Amino acid sequence: MPQGKPNTIPDDGLTTRQRRNRPLLAVHTGTGKGKSTAAFGMALRAWNQGWPVGVFQFVKSAKWRVGEERALRVLGESGEGGGVAWHKMGEGWSWLQRDGELESEEAAKEGWEQVKRDLAAETYRMYVLDEFAYPMHWGWIDAAEVVEVLRTRPGHQHVVITGRNAPEELCAAADLVTEMTKVRHPMDAGQKGQRGIEW
Repeated sequence: MPQGKPNTIPDDGLTTRQRRNRPLLAVHTGTGKGKSTAAFGMALRAWNQGWPVGVFQFVKSAKWRVGEERALRVLGESGEGGGVAWHKMGEGWSWLQRDGELESEEAAKEGWEQVKRDLAAETYRMYVLDEFAYPMHWGWIDAAEVVEVLRTRPGHQHVVITGRNAPEELCAAADLVTEMTKVRHPMDAGQKGQRGIEW
């Protein structure tokens, strides 16, 4: 894509403007760091455009405070840009699935039901479904249903989904798929996460 221009133009009957303004489904997956961070960057851009933003955290602990949450909440309440709503459904670290955590599974399912209600009502223009790949990977939420709901969502609603092990059918349906690949990480050398970097 030299200078932001597509290499080919499909024969789909759409004008350049119609094609450019289609709602997108983006997936950020892979073992590397930065999937959620990139999604929150998209949320910042949406806020700047005055779009309402809905963030749904599916697996990270409700007690976990990420810096992007505070920043987006403050921006959402500033009276400038779009409003920001932040919903937390999960508990526990995203890369650990704990046996018997029925509460986490039920919370994830209810979170998905809320996303479906919001999509149907066109509540937000940008949705960040953070760590949502995990409930699908673990079989808590049916990936085929997710794909169908997102394929038929009304209006002009962008959706970005993050998390390792994104299902193949989700990636196949997405307009944008980025796989973050880990080359090196401080944890490889025994260093724990630190303030200002991980949160």
